[in-house]
Amino acid sequence: MIPTPDLSHLTGKDYKNIYEPAEDTFLLLDALESDADELKKSKALICLEVGSGSGCVSSFIAQILGPSVLYLCTDINPHACRASSHTSTQNKVSLECINTSFASPLIPRLRHQIDIILFNPPYVPTEYEEAQYAQQDKNIAGAWAGGYDGMQVTNDFLKIVETLLSERGRFYLVALKQNNVPEIQQRMLHEHGLESEVRTSLAIGGF
Repeated sequence: MIPTPDLSHLTGKDYKNIYEPAEDTFLLLDALESDADELKKSKALICLEVGSGSGCVSSFIAQILGPSVLYLCTDINPHACRASSHTSTQNKVSLECINTSFASPLIPRLRHQIDIILFNPPYVPTEYEEAQYAQQDKNIAGAWAGGYDGMQVTNDFLKIVETLLSERGRFYLVALKQNNVPEIQQRMLHEHGLESEVRTSLAIGGF
């Protein structure tokens, strides 16, 4: 069993500004652990987590794949970038944290180069404006406010996933039943050429 990353360095004050790992986080960790052997065999070179928050998920996959992989983490929230960096130090792994939206500055250099993409998006259904303000303010609300049907931010990112994924790439996406998972799968396939399967009630592994 792969241990959950040590987050004891993060305090209640930190969690006022960043997303605290919860059930969705641990379901994603479970999906990665169940795929551990396949992930190791894939010989991935670059892993990207979009919206890294505490850095828990990237630190976890770094324990699976080891130091030969470049681990990139992006988050619009500067507090999350600092937390992810501190978590990498606490767990003796190396994460490169970038304060940006999605993976915008990476696209020109890493087009079709990323072997693993991890995304636990803001998926709670909210008013459209609430999600817009949360993304603009770059604070903790950006970690959960998902707009109409909870898919506003996810839909924006899906438009660039295929551009980033390598030929052998895997994309892990967390979604709620309320987000209409079958419809997400259909759009991933027909609009972006990504086959997928449901691993749990929340996590989707996309290829």
